[in-house]
Amino acid sequence: LPSGPDPGYKIPTAGGGLWDSLSLTSLPGRMFCVYPSTKTYFPHFDLHHDSEQIRHHGKKVVGALGDAVRHLDNLSATLSELSNLHAYNLRVDPVNFKLLSHCFQVVLGVHLGREYTPQVHVAYDKFLAAVSAVLAEKYR
Repeated sequence: LPSGPDPGYKIPTAGGGLWDSLSLTSLPGRMFCVYPSTKTYFPHFDLHHDSEQIRHHGKKVVGALGDAVRHLDNLSATLSELSNLHAYNLRVDPVNFKLLSHCFQVVLGVHLGREYTPQVHVAYDKFLAAVSAVLAEKYR
C-alpha cells in the first residue's frame, strides 16, 4: 500500500462480516448511474440498476477485491490477470478504476453509517488506490 496500511483500521478480509453484509453487487449499477460514460464498456449488458448481468459483474468485482484484501502483500501478482484483461482485451480507460473506487466508498459509507470514520475512509482509500495502481500498471 502507498505509505503502508493505516494502523488505526484494518480492512476485514473478504468472505466474512462486512464483505458478506455489503450490497457491493450494486457497485456497477451505481457507477453506470453516476458516471454514464462507463456504460460504453458494457454495450451487451442490460444496464437496468437491478439486472442480473450487473449483479453478476458486481460479484466479480467483489471477488477480485476480496482476493486483493487477502493478498495485500502481493497485489501485482494477485491482480496481474485482471490487469492484463482490462489493459489489453477490454481496453478500459484507467480513470474508471478511480470512479469505481469512489462508488465503493459511497456504498461503504451508506452501509457503515457512523462507523464510517475518517480512519475507515483512509484505509479503504489507500487500499483502492493501490488496487487501481496495479490494474493500471500494464498501461505503461
